[in-house]
Amino acid sequence: MSTYKLRITGASQIVTVCNSGERVLAGKAMKNITVLNADGGRTLGVVVAKDGTVAAVGYDDIIDSLAPGATFDEVIEATGQTVLPGLVDAHTHPVWSGDRVHEFSMKLEGATYLDIHAKGGGIQHTVKCVRESSQEDLYELLKARLEGMTTMGTTLVEAKSGYGLDLENEVKMLRAIEEARKNLPIFISSTYCGAHSVPKGSTMEEATQNVIQVQIPAIKELCDSGELIVDSIDVFCEKGVFDVGATRKILQAGKAAGMSANFHGDELNAMNAAELGAELGARCVSHLEEISNQGITAMSNSGVIGVLLPTTAYILRLKPPPARKMIDEGIAVALGSDFNPNAYCMSMPMVMHLACVLLHMTLEEALAAATINAAAALGKADKHGSLEVGKHGNMVLIDADRWEHLVYQFGCHNQLISHVIVCGGIVYQRPIHKGTKESDR
Repeated sequence: MSTYKLRITGASQIVTVCNSGERVLAGKAMKNITVLNADGGRTLGVVVAKDGTVAAVGYDDIIDSLAPGATFDEVIEATGQTVLPGLVDAHTHPVWSGDRVHEFSMKLEGATYLDIHAKGGGIQHTVKCVRESSQEDLYELLKARLEGMTTMGTTLVEAKSGYGLDLENEVKMLRAIEEARKNLPIFISSTYCGAHSVPKGSTMEEATQNVIQVQIPAIKELCDSGELIVDSIDVFCEKGVFDVGATRKILQAGKAAGMSANFHGDELNAMNAAELGAELGARCVSHLEEISNQGITAMSNSGVIGVLLPTTAYILRLKPPPARKMIDEGIAVALGSDFNPNAYCMSMPMVMHLACVLLHMTLEEALAAATINAAAALGKADKHGSLEVGKHGNMVLIDADRWEHLVYQFGCHNQLISHVIVCGGIVYQRPIHKGTKESDR
């Protein structure tokens, strides 16, 4: 008799996203997600093995016939519900202290991001707060934010440093991320972003040399010793921050140290960052509000993933990135929340909704971008981003018989999501309020 970790049964719909081991969906393929529907009296289910990987997905009667007499540590009756893969947030800055709520008012009065940056606000304000905070304080703040993301369906998140800007404080941030990776029931891809801004009192050239000659070698040593796991390196390639030449040097140094290139580009000004990403074989480039036609072609030809952040364009009142053109020309688009003190949103369901409304993406494209393509942008699509046998049993259950409700019901995910599951373990279950019966759900 076989024993499994989890059995979900009775579902009306299961979205696997992929069904043939695809590691990314590019261009027109983003519309072709796989959805299983209950057929008459035949409902759907999932089985997760003891090791936390998916053992079976499909019709309940077929699953039962394949493992007669099997026992399960946990059973979820998902009658009338839909099961989706855990969501993936491909771009966040979740390690910081203080806030920038005062800058929100400034933006509403017409100040631009670079106006605030030039006055010592923005990133520099957060750098000051982070440098004054202990690693323990940063970890507690990070822990609360990641727990919040989990309740909204995120099971894999990219987490950047970048508010230290010197070795001591960047490592402090990376250690907080590493502590969260070890202790919290959410998968984390760690990104070193020491070139997020030029430190006060330094020039771009001095900052570039410090990152290349001091910070990267020290971080590589910590990774080699097993103290840290750092997956990627990021640079803010932008006018008045790091130009293309400096960005190239930093990314090349990071790649030589074993990190993948995953960087900010073409956000506020056209910098030819997309072309640079293609040249360097970057895993992904984020933002891309000002991407050129040549950049779109270069990314499409090279397979670089475009990570789009609709919350940032919305909050900063920027021109949205040309998602429609990017997808139509064959780019694999991913989505991220860009959660940070400048753009405070940690909800991937809301990000998907904004991607549809502001970026003119279809529902299917938005879901692909927030699952398999976001996982691919982080180099994790072998185990994340779709609900297929052998992958991590990461899932979101919603109280609806169609998956589209997760995107359609803007801001209602706290009422819609009933369970979030990581490796077959329930990491979030919506509380049943007093006076509410289970049958009322």
